[in-house]
Amino acid sequence: MIARPVRVSRRGLRPTLRLRLTLLNGVLLVGAGILVMLVAWLVVNAVLHPADELAEGTMVRLADGQQLDARQWQESVLSAAQTELTVKGIVAVLAISVVGILGAYAVVGRALRPLHHVTATARKLGGETLDQRIRYTGADDEVAELADTFDAMLDRLGAAFTAQQRFVANASHELRTPLAVMRTEIDVTLSDPAVDTAELRRMATVVRDASERANALVDALLMLARSEGRTGLRNEPVDLGAGVLGALSAMEHEVRRTRLAVDTQLHPAPVIGDPSLLDRLAGNLIENAVRYNHLGGQIWVESRHDGEYARLMVGNTGFKVDQADVPGLFEPFRRGGRERTGARGSGLGLSIVRAVCVAHGGTVGAVALPGGGMEVTIALPLASER
Repeated sequence: MIARPVRVSRRGLRPTLRLRLTLLNGVLLVGAGILVMLVAWLVVNAVLHPADELAEGTMVRLADGQQLDARQWQESVLSAAQTELTVKGIVAVLAISVVGILGAYAVVGRALRPLHHVTATARKLGGETLDQRIRYTGADDEVAELADTFDAMLDRLGAAFTAQQRFVANASHELRTPLAVMRTEIDVTLSDPAVDTAELRRMATVVRDASERANALVDALLMLARSEGRTGLRNEPVDLGAGVLGALSAMEHEVRRTRLAVDTQLHPAPVIGDPSLLDRLAGNLIENAVRYNHLGGQIWVESRHDGEYARLMVGNTGFKVDQADVPGLFEPFRRGGRERTGARGSGLGLSIVRAVCVAHGGTVGAVALPGGGMEVTIALPLASER
């Protein structure tokens, strides 16, 4: 077991921003005061020389009747002025410095109050308190910008946390369904003392199908995590339409069973990326086009390149989809009107498509067709452009 270092709090000794700004203000005030006093001292020293314009040996009579040599009188006046200027200047500098430091401490504390609010809010943040915000209402300055940025960050964190909770809940539900089916079949079969070989075979078939569904869901979750994490991605030349024929071959039985008409127009669409993920990209689109179609429907696939992008378009007939619902279909566990109703598939197909596109610097869009069905188009940078 590795011991974790203990961090000792030094709150009382730490040079806080308020203290540093106050000290800086004090240093500037003291420096400015000393500079002004020095300039005044030099000015007095340079100006108070009236006796220099008098003849040598000139005497001056003071108010008390005493007579002094003009130059001697000049030196005494200059010395007295310098002494008084120095004493009163030091007192003035000290007074201004004290008032300035206290004022700066109060003003800086008031200015930094929103920062303390930010700190307090951050300390209280948790899974149950992500709805808290600073909502700064002061002047439109840097502090307001920081508070607004912090609130925007909390909005993004809250949305991500909510999406994560929903994802975990949906994943748990999807995994629980095949496990519940397997357990129910096993319990029902074992509770029947007269069970025969045929019943055991039926139970084994149901359990196998349920386990395959659970395994497919786990594979899809791993694929989604790999795409979104962008870890271990390879960069190899790939034709975007290369996975189409393999995906159609894998779905050939289902295509024949539902009597779907398939039209392909595959032109070169070279990109640089991870071959396995890009194959899964085409595979998911083809599988969705087959699963969410109707008897005697159509599927059309086209790959091409134009400008700076390689494009793959997969369209299909099927049930009607509201265009407003299309963006939600790219969220995990959404099945376009059949969300968690036992439809085949895990509801992660388009989520993986979007994650793979983003991981390769591309985009994906979908359009709901007026007569039913949908057309999905992905665009990735051409191999020569990446």
